Amino acid sequence: MFLMARALGVDTQQAIALVRIREMILRGDLAPSQRLAEAPLAEQLGMSRTPVRQALPVLAREGLLQQHETRGYVVRAFSTADILDALDLRGVMEGLAARRVAERGVSRAMVAALRELLEEGDRIFHKGSVEESDEALYAEMNGRFHGLIVEEARSAMIAQALERIAHIPFAAPDALAFDKTSLNVMYVRLSYAHQQHHYIVSALERGEGARVESLMREHVYPVKENLNLRVTHPHAKAPLTLVR
Repeated sequence: MFLMARALGVDTQQAIALVRIREMILRGDLAPSQRLAEAPLAEQLGMSRTPVRQALPVLAREGLLQQHETRGYVVRAFSTADILDALDLRGVMEGLAARRVAERGVSRAMVAALRELLEEGDRIFHKGSVEESDEALYAEMNGRFHGLIVEEARSAMIAQALERIAHIPFAAPDALAFDKTSLNVMYVRLSYAHQQHHYIVSALERGEGARVESLMREHVYPVKENLNLRVTHPHAKAPLTLVR
């Protein structure tokens, strides 16, 4: 009932539009310099124009789109190297933030908020499979999870660095996109990433600064796997090669 109720909301429809447009760009279905029109894009996605209209400026802030010189948006070209560097930098900065939280001592309110998000994620995966709509639910929860840790670190410099990183395509925690081979693969990868969330919260609670920093750095690797950056993307500026 929880997931059904969320799926009916306008915010969730916008989240689904965000995920699906990201994936269309990732697959090359939407090419660089291609102008996006709300009506045909909404028809292609099988939804109303409102969530599409709301999604486009968000995608522009993520660096996937840019405003057309007259009106509307066009798809930007992007560099694979920039995406990989941004994800690695995000892992470093979030790792530093988490270490500071652990060493300072995490508050009860913070633990309660994180555990509520863990339960929210657990509800997505408890059925042993995922639906396409679950991807948007997970992306929204993931953004709040990472945001709480950064906020609790209380560092303007870390927050500003991560804000800059968030403008690189696919680099922000809630900018989820998936090069889908099957829903089973999506379930395995997302559930593994969520299991990492459990490890991160446990390390924060125990004040394990070095461990939680390492966990946060490692946590970006499932993102690279989700994007399948080991294959050549038809519209990227450089071959999409994942170097471990």
